[in-house]
Amino acid sequence: MLFKSSKISAVVEWGTLLISTVLVCFFLVVVIWEIVSKGAGQLSWDFITKVPSAGMTKGGILTPIIGTVMLTILTALFAIPFGVCCAIYLNEYAEDNWLTRTIRASIRNLSGVPSIIYGLFGLALFVQALQLGTSLLAAGLTLGLLSLPYIITTTEEALMRIPNSTREAALAVGATKFETIKDAVLPSAMPGILTGVVLTLSRAAGETAPILFTGAAFYINNSNGYLNQEFMALPYHLYMLSTQHQSIEEVRPIAYGTALILIIVVFFMNLTAFYIRFKYRKSATEM
Repeated sequence: MLFKSSKISAVVEWGTLLISTVLVCFFLVVVIWEIVSKGAGQLSWDFITKVPSAGMTKGGILTPIIGTVMLTILTALFAIPFGVCCAIYLNEYAEDNWLTRTIRASIRNLSGVPSIIYGLFGLALFVQALQLGTSLLAAGLTLGLLSLPYIITTTEEALMRIPNSTREAALAVGATKFETIKDAVLPSAMPGILTGVVLTLSRAAGETAPILFTGAAFYINNSNGYLNQEFMALPYHLYMLSTQHQSIEEVRPIAYGTALILIIVVFFMNLTAFYIRFKYRKSATEM
């Protein structure tokens, strides 16, 4: 009787998981098909290489693409070094006491803070207090703060997966703690670290709320990008075309084309993360 009950329970659990997976995949396919079917016709070389014109009713999306690329680079420059160094300290140097556990819990809680809160914080700190103004630099620093908790968490988890025997072997042959981390621990943890970094940056590239208050502009008719000036970005550009433009029906094809480009960018960034993990795993197996 007990065996029969366990079997029924396993079937119910498996069925629930299968149904949930099918539903999620179904709605994902519907959304992607909607965007691809209505945005593919907009894609062309001119659409990618020309700046918006005539109040964004004509031209392309070169300016938002440049702004998104520069914004992602700034986010990476700020978040990656600080995030990785913080994770290394917490996992390799910090003692396991109440203070360290409190810091870890705080970092994980920051991961769940809505992105618009980071936008308001960036407005108060970078735009007003530090007087950077609404600019590309202020937006990049804000997205860097948003990305820090994710990078710290994923890096620390990657470091935790490295067995202590690796550290002990390096120390046994006379390596210092710093040399052990640099030459033994970090290379082994690099697939997980890089995967987490790329996935975090792909998420940051698609954020709208944090840049809404810190530097994103409605319309700029040139492709110049400067750190101390406002900029256009793909997610904010899509938001404005879809909800705030005075001729929404006229620019709807451009909005679908922008959404498709943004999906392609995020897809390739995620694909890069999986490739990095596969490459490092293959290298580790061959060694």
